[in-house]
Amino acid sequence: MSDLQKLVLALPKGRILDEAMPLVRAAGIEPEADFDNPKSRALRFSTNHPHIDIIRVRAFDVATFVAFGAAQIGIAGNDVLMEFDYPEIYAPLDLKIGLCRLAVAEPVDLAGSDDPSRWSHIRIATKYPAITARHFARRGVQAECIKLNGAMELAPSLGLCRRIVDLVSTGSTLKANGLVEIEHIADISSRLIVNRAALKTQPDELSAWIDRFREAADAA
Repeated sequence: MSDLQKLVLALPKGRILDEAMPLVRAAGIEPEADFDNPKSRALRFSTNHPHIDIIRVRAFDVATFVAFGAAQIGIAGNDVLMEFDYPEIYAPLDLKIGLCRLAVAEPVDLAGSDDPSRWSHIRIATKYPAITARHFARRGVQAECIKLNGAMELAPSLGLCRRIVDLVSTGSTLKANGLVEIEHIADISSRLIVNRAALKTQPDELSAWIDRFREAADAA
């Protein structure tokens, strides 16, 4: 079978993968042994289904691979879906994993006297410029977003900006860097996503996999 005929499942690297794999396996997909080898540099893996491969990519790239049809199905956080807002992606299922929240944070010493309701223009470091700009625009605040891909918590202490928008789970990383959460933007969880065009051309197979993942998530 050619690579173009295969069904490709895109999975995110990192902590979400640890939560996603029990669902993937419960749905009946078992990757080749190399997938669990921490030293492996491979990005594409065969599975117990000859016509299904898994790719392991950065969380943000899962949505891009699925939106452009390079992968037909995947798992992505709704933070990624909100940021890119790809019309080509259908997200039929909340898997209820990767639970966290998207929030605005600032230094503790600033938070004591700050009043977010009085903001008119702010500079903010974030991995999510589109979400951030939309969030503040809704209440008439102009947000100048500085795009960072990581280490957001360093930005205030180094004078890059006074505030950040980032994912928050326990809040321990914010606390360790002298920051405090001051505004909630959205609750985040990971979703099963499907390419809309693929769902039209392979409706039976993809619908069956959606059902399998739904059963796995319900049983978790």
